[in-house]
Amino acid sequence: MTSLWRHSKDGPDRAEQSTQREDDENASLQEPTERTRLLQPEPDQGFLSPDDPAVSPYNLWSVRALRGLSLVALALSFVWWTFLLVSIFVSPPLMHPRGSGFFAFSYTTLATGYLVLGLLFFSVPSKPVTIWSCVISLFLLVNMIIILAVPRIRLEEGWVGIASVVWATVIALYQIIQNRAVAWGKREEETRLTGREETRRSLREWLVVLVQMVVLVIMTLATTLFTATLTLRSGDASLEPTGNRYSVHGDIYQVHLACVGNRTENPHEPTILLEGDYGPVEHTLQPFINDAYQHGAIGRYCYWDRPGIGWSDNAPSPHSAGMAVDVLSEALALAGETGPWVVVSAGIGSLYSRLFASRHLLEVSGIFLIDPLHEAYLDDVGKPNRGFVLWLRGILSPLGLDRLAGALVRGRSREDRVIGRSAYQSGKFIKAKLQENLVAVTMTAAEVQSARHIQMGETPVIVVSSGQEMQKDPRWAERQEDLSHITNKLLSWDIVHDAPHEVWTDTEGRQVLEKRLRDILEESQRNGFKFASGES
Repeated sequence: MTSLWRHSKDGPDRAEQSTQREDDENASLQEPTERTRLLQPEPDQGFLSPDDPAVSPYNLWSVRALRGLSLVALALSFVWWTFLLVSIFVSPPLMHPRGSGFFAFSYTTLATGYLVLGLLFFSVPSKPVTIWSCVISLFLLVNMIIILAVPRIRLEEGWVGIASVVWATVIALYQIIQNRAVAWGKREEETRLTGREETRRSLREWLVVLVQMVVLVIMTLATTLFTATLTLRSGDASLEPTGNRYSVHGDIYQVHLACVGNRTENPHEPTILLEGDYGPVEHTLQPFINDAYQHGAIGRYCYWDRPGIGWSDNAPSPHSAGMAVDVLSEALALAGETGPWVVVSAGIGSLYSRLFASRHLLEVSGIFLIDPLHEAYLDDVGKPNRGFVLWLRGILSPLGLDRLAGALVRGRSREDRVIGRSAYQSGKFIKAKLQENLVAVTMTAAEVQSARHIQMGETPVIVVSSGQEMQKDPRWAERQEDLSHITNKLLSWDIVHDAPHEVWTDTEGRQVLEKRLRDILEESQRNGFKFASGES
């Protein structure tokens, strides 16, 4: 009787155990969910230690998927970063911005660094990271609004710059989501596997948080400076050019050209065509020429900004002096300006004016060189270490440290930053000088050598040299003399002994220059230069 009762009692227990085993087997065959354990605990094992490697947010499929998405984003960002780096030296098709392109490179560098930081410390989320990421996202959002809202900046940055700042903003927002998601996953797994949320941090985790904080503070400072620099640029963009901008090179970019004075009925009266030295012509040679115009020494003159300088856009890379001269010719044609021309230039601008003269033989009636740069010095212009310094300055230019200091401390105006003494600080100017450096000893040197062979022999030439420069370097004196023989008709070679390289800044130098300007204009008209008919 007792055995029968015990048998009937054990029967249901075994049935329940069998049913439980079947449920466990069915559960193990089902698709894993967010709460599915990757490492199943042993029976009756209980909670794990908080330091157990199994306690990890990587147990969740969503967290691992998020990390995979970060890896894909990093790969895309690195490819885009590489393209932008290459485009500084050689512009790929359809990727040329009218500005320098350094802002786009900086935004992409920021996004790439942000992704690397997030992946390196993926499993150590923290609230300070979320807070600083929110601040960076806010500044990047303001950057994006400025670029899109200011027409001139939007035009200079182009689709490349817009895409880069949007990408950086999206990545900053994504990092907030990633940090919060990993923190949630970490909390969920700790609660499930250890019975409570772990609030302690190991020394390693505190060091990780410290490194994250330092890097994010640097990124925040960078985005703050980007915003301030863009604000300055938005103010500078409101400065209207004195002349007009003309779309050149297949409407890829624009250059600035201005002419002062009325045309006369005398078709043989030449127009002065200015070519500036190192900086914008408006800050160097144009004020002196304008004074000569006001005094009646000349009747009409035109001047322009080489690509990347003043009001002109940057040209695609590579860009040589000969390419710049072709662009000037195109701009003059679009403006309806014709010769005869007397080209007046100083310093490195003399190489450009000589190229222009060799490509417009029947239109150039005189060449006036003010302490010109000889082509032998192109080796100095094209030095690799100079190119590296220019590249580094360009990479740092979006921070605007010197421009902001000039505006806040020294009171520099927008005229100073666009066409004045501070123009050399802009990314556009640095990019133009880097382009000049990259091709100085190759393309530009070959173009100038060809120009010397082609130059018309009867074109009158005047050279005015700086006595100070000749005293510093005996080779400078020899090469100044050599430039006085680029044609067979030297009108004058004057040496202003106390004048610096910018001869027009010296009182005696200004007097000599004005006198020689009258001489070359009179010589041009006396010869009855007929560029249209091809007679000389």
